[in-house]
Amino acid sequence: MKKREFIKKASLLSASVLGVSSLGFSENKSVNNPVIGKEVNPTAPMNLVIGSDHAGFPLKAPLMKILKSMNYNVKDVGSFNPEPVDFPDIALLLAAEIKSGRAERGIMVCGTGVGAAIACNKIHGIRATLSHDTYSAHQCVEHDNVNVLCMGAQIIGISIAEEVMRNFINAKFSTEEQFRRRVEKLNQFDQVAPDK
Repeated sequence: MKKREFIKKASLLSASVLGVSSLGFSENKSVNNPVIGKEVNPTAPMNLVIGSDHAGFPLKAPLMKILKSMNYNVKDVGSFNPEPVDFPDIALLLAAEIKSGRAERGIMVCGTGVGAAIACNKIHGIRATLSHDTYSAHQCVEHDNVNVLCMGAQIIGISIAEEVMRNFINAKFSTEEQFRRRVEKLNQFDQVAPDK
């Protein structure tokens, strides 16, 4: 088998295992996968909130510009300049927008995305993911009903960040019972009293 034919067959096999056609469309309709990189319904934009610390600041402005060009309503909770700021403080502001209902989902950017994800996941009612790839960016919403996407400005550039962000925003929580049941169990964790 020639190298080109082998690569083509391997690519098709990988796509079928992942449930994606060679054109980039999901074939698993039950979890309502998005078309990669395309808005599902740009005429009915959701309210979003975005935040960053100083390390994430250089990536936040271009992401905001993209979101506004997609007609989303976006609230920026800071930081507003490259001066040092603590990411937990921004995470609290971002989470407050989601918990109040003023925003449906949030995007948090720090240096690696790790600190942002830790901070957001400490907050009652917030489920945050660290995603630097398109698959986990939509799968986390479809299976786990994640409401905050965290990314690292020192890890990925604007092109990949844009695709990750689009997949996160366009994804919908699955109506399948097993995913709803598991997320309800996660919700019950918020009710558990901390150890003394």
